[in-house]
Amino acid sequence: MTEEGSERENRGLTSMDSMESRWVYQDEEGSEIDNDGGLESPQRDSDDEDNAEQRLIRTGPRIDSFDVEALEVPGAHRNDFESQDATLGRRIGLAFQTLGVVFGDVGTSPLYTFSVMFSKAPVNGDEDVIGALSLVLYTLILTSLIKYVLIVLWANDDGEGGTFALYSLICRHAKVSLLPNQLPSDARISSFRLKVPSAELERSLKIKERLESSHTLKKLLLILVLAGTSMVIADGVVTPAMSVISAVGGLDVGISGFEQEHVVMISVAFLIILFSVQRYGTSKVGIVVGPALFIWFCSLGGIGIYNLVKYDSKVLRAFNPIHIYYFFKRNSTKAWYSLGGCILCATGSEAMFADLCYFSVRTVQLTFVLLVLPCLLLGYLGQAAYLMENHADTTQAFFSSVPSGAYWPVFLIANVAALIASRAMTTATFSCIKQSTALGCFPRLKIIHTSRKFMGQIYIPVMNWFLLALTLVLVCNISSIYEIGNAYGIAELGVMMMTTILVTLVMLLIWQINIFIVLSFVIIFLGLELTFLSSVLWSVGDGSWIILVFAIVIFLIMYIWNYGSKLKYETEVKQKMSMDVLRELGPDLGTVRAPGIGLIYNELAKGVPAIFGHFLTTLPAVHSMMIFVCIKYVPVSVVPQSERFLFRRVCPKSYHIFRCVARYGYKDVRKENHQTFEQLLIESLEKFIRREAQERSLESDDDDSDAEGENFSRILIAPNGSVYSLAVPLLEEFKDTSNFISEGSAVKEQQQPQTGEITLDAEQSLEKELSFLRKAKESGVVYLLGHGDIRARKNSWFIKKLVINYFYAFLRKNSRRGTANLSVPHSHLIQVGMTYMV
Repeated sequence: MTEEGSERENRGLTSMDSMESRWVYQDEEGSEIDNDGGLESPQRDSDDEDNAEQRLIRTGPRIDSFDVEALEVPGAHRNDFESQDATLGRRIGLAFQTLGVVFGDVGTSPLYTFSVMFSKAPVNGDEDVIGALSLVLYTLILTSLIKYVLIVLWANDDGEGGTFALYSLICRHAKVSLLPNQLPSDARISSFRLKVPSAELERSLKIKERLESSHTLKKLLLILVLAGTSMVIADGVVTPAMSVISAVGGLDVGISGFEQEHVVMISVAFLIILFSVQRYGTSKVGIVVGPALFIWFCSLGGIGIYNLVKYDSKVLRAFNPIHIYYFFKRNSTKAWYSLGGCILCATGSEAMFADLCYFSVRTVQLTFVLLVLPCLLLGYLGQAAYLMENHADTTQAFFSSVPSGAYWPVFLIANVAALIASRAMTTATFSCIKQSTALGCFPRLKIIHTSRKFMGQIYIPVMNWFLLALTLVLVCNISSIYEIGNAYGIAELGVMMMTTILVTLVMLLIWQINIFIVLSFVIIFLGLELTFLSSVLWSVGDGSWIILVFAIVIFLIMYIWNYGSKLKYETEVKQKMSMDVLRELGPDLGTVRAPGIGLIYNELAKGVPAIFGHFLTTLPAVHSMMIFVCIKYVPVSVVPQSERFLFRRVCPKSYHIFRCVARYGYKDVRKENHQTFEQLLIESLEKFIRREAQERSLESDDDDSDAEGENFSRILIAPNGSVYSLAVPLLEEFKDTSNFISEGSAVKEQQQPQTGEITLDAEQSLEKELSFLRKAKESGVVYLLGHGDIRARKNSWFIKKLVINYFYAFLRKNSRRGTANLSVPHSHLIQVGMTYMV
């Protein structure tokens, strides 16, 4: 099918459901003519279309040529974790590994939660300790357990968690992406697994229509996603700072007179070592640090039980939420200030969702409920029991509550746990940046895949050293864990609120659950998070504003990149070459066709890019076979290799021009070198040519077998191939039925040798084109890269000129080129620049 024909059919049937069969007339050459005159057929060379005989047929769904290729894979490539977790032993093994990858951040929160809380609301009596403990317990249960473990984890995108995974999930069910490069064939990727909203649930359909029709809502949704992502990246700065400095700060208890400056120096050394070894990846982290985290959680539980037995078990009264009311009644404003420290007990909850990756939801839930949550609860209960008799030791509540004989072993394992938590959060930040890059919301950076087994284990050098620099600035300028804790709360709450809003949208649009459940979810959790946020923002002037400034800078970088990329793509679509121009140039394209294959890289999923005209006017010759290659990321986590390439013929066969869309998910690894990429692409092109020839042959056979019937009847051909007569044969038009039958037999006999000739010609044509492809491949493959830059028009607003001509230009100049992953040698590379005015 030619690209021109596909565009006509898309315009002609915009209101028709693509999954419905339809009635069309078919002429004698097998071409289908719709009511609007649109043509859906292989390229035809004859000009006498108006005189052709027609018959009425019923076809299957109207499917783009891209869709046909996407449907050829028989099995769905699903990464099904539940099948891997079939046995109890396997579940326990995976649960053990999740300790080192998923729960490091939330596991270190007892190091600093009570210390930060009581710095804002000092202990004046036992009721204050019980009230603060009750607040911590219910914050942990409501936020970490109920919201994240029991609800949010189910909103994953084929095993992927995080803000952009939620956005990708929403984009699959509603056309809310601002970049207009979607294709109908994207929904046929096996990993799409789309659940269309049912017609019975009008609420879901109305929300979908509202989102798709409102440009403002699309932009607002994108802003929420970018804001949440910027907070995740900010979290990647503050988590290492908070975890390491609070763990090292335990030396104040073990060594009398230990200065805070020494704590800062040791923390800086630890952080430099931590970020330096980040490049070695985390493929073995689950096995290596799993035992360390297991020992840490057991230590928390053991110390908690010891303190409960030794000091005061009355702290168990904290499970009665009435003590939260008493706490606020006694301390009023100070209790409200302490909320900024209380939310720290739930830090790492978002990391649990972002680091979901290679563990099933059931495995994470099992580990959290059976091990992590009980140990955390015991740890907080033990600290509170100790503080009931030692009100003055709130500065280092955790290390002060550790028995003297176990201090140094616990100090050692606490520092190991802090480093593990920091490493896990940094890795989650890398994954988040990769997802946002794939969906066009972050400048392209060099990404190194550190594991051959797991695609999600990545390392981004630029971001790694950038995070290290900001973490060191934060530690050196704000050495107090109380101020860093406030910054930590700002970053965590920002992500939590964005997640709450996006999961609410998932509930309404995709899960389609009862509206009262949705309202309860958003009122309870968004209300809690806004209350906590009001507390941390009140103390933003104490130095934690640095993290807000950093998050705003990251947000602006992401928004400017998305805005510039959108303008660039829309301009390329408007200025794409007309198909009439290519037809007028002829098969030689108005120049010399040299042997070889030219791969023209562009971002257009449809149409001929304007940069191709620039190539024709700039180069003395073009290759005998041209392929427009579009590297496109679709809103799924993984695209199976067999569904990677989609082809379409551009112009008639004699032009030897094709379009190829190479589709990747945001989690896919693009590690293939240019030779592997070329081999996969050409093999896929050869399959496309063979299938196209086979389809034409089948259509030709159908026409020949029905030729006799067309002389006296209109034939109905059902989608399953069954043939039905629409009316009684018009025998009155023939005076001699026997003559009619004999004439029909003669026609059939005459057509038999013609059919053989047509089949032979088709086979020869196929072999000729495949031979042409092989010869072109032997002559070499050349990559033609068109670098399209954009500049704001002279009459544009000043802000637009500033954003496009300076900020976006700077980001684009310093970002990684889209084809850098292929490692193309310079001898096979031709680059041409082109500037668009927007």
